[in-house]
Amino acid sequence: MEIKQMNWKEQDCWGWKEFIFLILLEFVFVIGCIKFVVKPIYFHFFNNELYAGTLTGLTIAITLLFGIYFIALRPKKLSWREVGLKSFASNDWKLIIIYSIMLLVGAVIIVVLTSFIGISVENSKTDAMQQSVTFFTVFIAFISAAVISPIYEEIFYRGFLYRWFRTRVGFTGAILISSLIFTIVHIPTYNVMPVNFFSGVIFALAYERTNSIWVPICIHGITNGIMVFLTSMG
Repeated sequence: MEIKQMNWKEQDCWGWKEFIFLILLEFVFVIGCIKFVVKPIYFHFFNNELYAGTLTGLTIAITLLFGIYFIALRPKKLSWREVGLKSFASNDWKLIIIYSIMLLVGAVIIVVLTSFIGISVENSKTDAMQQSVTFFTVFIAFISAAVISPIYEEIFYRGFLYRWFRTRVGFTGAILISSLIFTIVHIPTYNVMPVNFFSGVIFALAYERTNSIWVPICIHGITNGIMVFLTSMG
């Protein structure tokens, strides 16, 4: 009963074992296997980067969520509330809107600044969608970017990783380290790494402020969804 009532910012139920296993799951299995072995198989089957990327994202989502459940939650008889899946106050919608605007404006500024040093923001999935803009391709891209990615990424990188670091290195260290890991895992999309880091900071701040992982999920989903629609009109 004490576990359920403890402050998530000061104490968690995990140790180095859970952290190492989940980091290995991400960097060895997800990046080493799914991204570099499974995704090319999907692309060979569909011959379409958008479809292959979306199915890859779904595969990663299932893998990481199962990993969280079987490594961090089930062995200790914990609920998903331990990784932030709990309701948030209606007033937090104001914060969701404010943070979403901050993220969109910040991303635009970062893109403009990085363009001066020759870094583009091309993306294989968005390029594939732009080549054939239909209701179906935009819908698939929206589901991938605004639903699948926000849910599993926020639960894993903020719900588990940020919390794990938050209880050990404090607020600032947790934001910086979790955002850095969030950025690194998006390699080889080096062109959007500055935006990914900034996004990671915003998402972690939102989780810190509200205690609910649904808030950064909403911010993540809203901003990604807007970007998909803007890309489809580009």
